Amino acid sequence: MISGLFKIISASVMCALLIAVQFACRETPGSTTQEDKSWLDQLILENDLLVPQTIKSQVQDTNHPYYGALPDVYDIPHPSSPSGLIQQLTCAYVSPSSKYFHDGTLLKSMEAGIDYILRCQHEDGTIDLLTTNFHSTPDLAFTVEPTALAYKLLSKDDHEASLTLRQKLKTFLWRGGEALSVGGIHTPNHRWVVSMALARINELFPNEKYLHRIDQWLAEGIDIDADGQYNERSTSVYSPLSDRWLITMARILNRPELFAPVRKNLDMTQYLIHINGDLVTELSKRQDQYTTAPCQAYFLPYLLMGIHHRDTQYLNMARWINTKFGVKALSGNLAYILEDTSVHAAFSGEVQTDYPLKHFERYFEKSALVRWSDGKSDATLIAHNPILFSLQYPDIHLRAVRCAAAFFGKGQFIGDTLYSTQDGYELTQYMEGPYFQPLAKDSVTGDGDWDKMPREKRQQSEVQHLNYKLQVSKRQGAYHLNFSILGTDKVPVAIELNFDESNQFATQLHEVPNTELAYFLEKDDLIIKNGSGRMIIQGGRHDHSWTNLRGALPRLKGKSVYITGFTPFEHELMIQLH
Repeated sequence: MISGLFKIISASVMCALLIAVQFACRETPGSTTQEDKSWLDQLILENDLLVPQTIKSQVQDTNHPYYGALPDVYDIPHPSSPSGLIQQLTCAYVSPSSKYFHDGTLLKSMEAGIDYILRCQHEDGTIDLLTTNFHSTPDLAFTVEPTALAYKLLSKDDHEASLTLRQKLKTFLWRGGEALSVGGIHTPNHRWVVSMALARINELFPNEKYLHRIDQWLAEGIDIDADGQYNERSTSVYSPLSDRWLITMARILNRPELFAPVRKNLDMTQYLIHINGDLVTELSKRQDQYTTAPCQAYFLPYLLMGIHHRDTQYLNMARWINTKFGVKALSGNLAYILEDTSVHAAFSGEVQTDYPLKHFERYFEKSALVRWSDGKSDATLIAHNPILFSLQYPDIHLRAVRCAAAFFGKGQFIGDTLYSTQDGYELTQYMEGPYFQPLAKDSVTGDGDWDKMPREKRQQSEVQHLNYKLQVSKRQGAYHLNFSILGTDKVPVAIELNFDESNQFATQLHEVPNTELAYFLEKDDLIIKNGSGRMIIQGGRHDHSWTNLRGALPRLKGKSVYITGFTPFEHELMIQLH
């Protein structure tokens, strides 16, 4: 089943992300694992089950201009799309336990795929991502990885029938190496995918200029911060990809220093996984922010680093992900497992039912983030984000606690400072709302053009102030959220508690007029039930009925419950879990 992330992610990155994993995420009727098979054989079996659907997705008409391509949901035939097919079918073709071992039908499909890629490859060696990037070095790099892996596996297998396919793959990779040696990038992570692609080509066809270009990119330094986040903080997309790329370079180029940033990221990621296996994505600066995405992309980095460093914690993380999501969801990693026989020799798919880190409270100062977990629930407090607090409990998800005041059209509470206190943590923000005096005579333009008379040149007066503060602590299993909004008086305030639609309210609530799935919490406690979980939120208050405050962000999707008041506003919410 395609995850929530892939359903909403932009077309401009879809192809790049799906190259290595697109087929592993598809639902295939009849997909099963057999306990009497080895873990590797189970991966191969799941890969086999996807082969017919993969080939069916390819344009098969030899007279069609897109012959060999795999058009996306908009019928756009990205040049990169066949590379995922080639990687997946190669895994079946070279595996003796596969039902498709040395199957000529697979060769035909793979040759059609590489022929399409070669037809689309520009003279300079680059390819296009037709939704946004043209003559693109980064998208070329994304395409090089699966094709280089396929070439490596096919060469190791050395079946005579695949010789023509290998020659075509070599042509693409050689042309690609020329482009990657000189081409530019857009984003921080592009440096590492380009360097990894050059490392893979150099492994197959050594060339000093490939290494020189890698050194140029690496000389800029890896963008990992003190907490363990890459610059883009993309927990569900680019962080696990960057981990894999750096691991690949460290191994192929014999540069063990590249393992260090991966370890930092993996160490932090352990604390960014919800109890249900989804990732905390609020931190992201990319398109995966606020999306729902499982943590299975970290399986391979945890596995490879666990084996390389003999790290029991990493191996337990890999085992837990394998147990949580199953072999079917991880079958997209098969090519990397086949590439290094020591991996499947060291990992036999042992069961790890409990999350390796059950109880923790961690404050990440650089990321301005706090994470709690007691093994049954987990919570997040974050700065620089309108979602101040969120909480997951079995079958109940308090997706967001937000707060806003109708203060000069800019009153959304987005904490700019988060620090620890003796009792917990404090999130603060300060706002001003000034008025402006007439311009000095020598600054008046004389033509009445307002735009030529900027506010910065005017003196301020009657400056109004607003101080937001949210104190959060966890005591005796309950979360305490204390709001304080002081400064200018009589400013309307609204706190929004947002839930999944599946969550049921056992408390009788008054509906917000003309707004679906929106309610006021008055004096009673809010009781939420779903499945085996029950959450009680104490702290109702209904001083006014305005929820769509001027300057506040639009209401979130799902069910929203509002608490309203006026400044000076001091109010406590207590969240208990049963």
